Amino acid sequence: METKVDEIAERIYRLSTYVPEIAAPGGFTFNQFLIDADEPLLFHCGQRSLFPCVSKTLTAIMPIEQLRWISFGHVEADECGAMNLWLAAAPQAQVVHGQTACMVSLNDLADRPPRALADGEIMDIGGRRVRYIDTPHVPHAWESGLIYEETTRTLFCGDLLTQIGQGPAITTESVLEAAIAAENAFQATSLTPMTGPTIRMLAALEPRRLAVMHGSSFQGDCAALLSQLADFYDAALAAKGARLATP
Repeated sequence: METKVDEIAERIYRLSTYVPEIAAPGGFTFNQFLIDADEPLLFHCGQRSLFPCVSKTLTAIMPIEQLRWISFGHVEADECGAMNLWLAAAPQAQVVHGQTACMVSLNDLADRPPRALADGEIMDIGGRRVRYIDTPHVPHAWESGLIYEETTRTLFCGDLLTQIGQGPAITTESVLEAAIAAENAFQATSLTPMTGPTIRMLAALEPRRLAVMHGSSFQGDCAALLSQLADFYDAALAAKGARLATP
């Protein structure tokens, strides 16, 4: 496997590994994102099996030892499987996540104690301001949360807007249709009355770009794209409710 690196915003790097045998015939990408600040932050750790190629690629940008913060959307192998490998390689690094994730899982799973953030709390990592946002069950898992880098107005979306296949690192073309196709294939999102409102809350941030974990990132009218995604989930929830109500 090969991990490719692209700068999707000033000093924000996408490290992407394409695995053709997953979701065949289209394949699947696993993306990590490095915010290169005074205190560099890695968002998504990847699976343990990807650590050798991802970590090697990261060293083309900076020494691993300089990593200060490690975060991810929720507790799942492709999000945090390699967490402790990164902690071992970067002795000054600390996992940072929401209070729920730390309480439920990370206080036990992480080899060093994590830092727990409150919803809306901002970390100044030196040249970048990172806001933590609780998004419980969106797209799935109680402890789910995302980060928003305020300086570049980049929203790190985790599994939201997942796409099958290998596209460009970042695109100005809408990824909504591809994301709906992936949702229909995987049925990965927790449909609750809060799914749509939570995504609209993210849209209200009016980000300039969306850093997507699986597939291409998006730059353009991100608020409109997220609102359209929320509309899709609202309709899916209503249709599910109608089916359950049918005798």
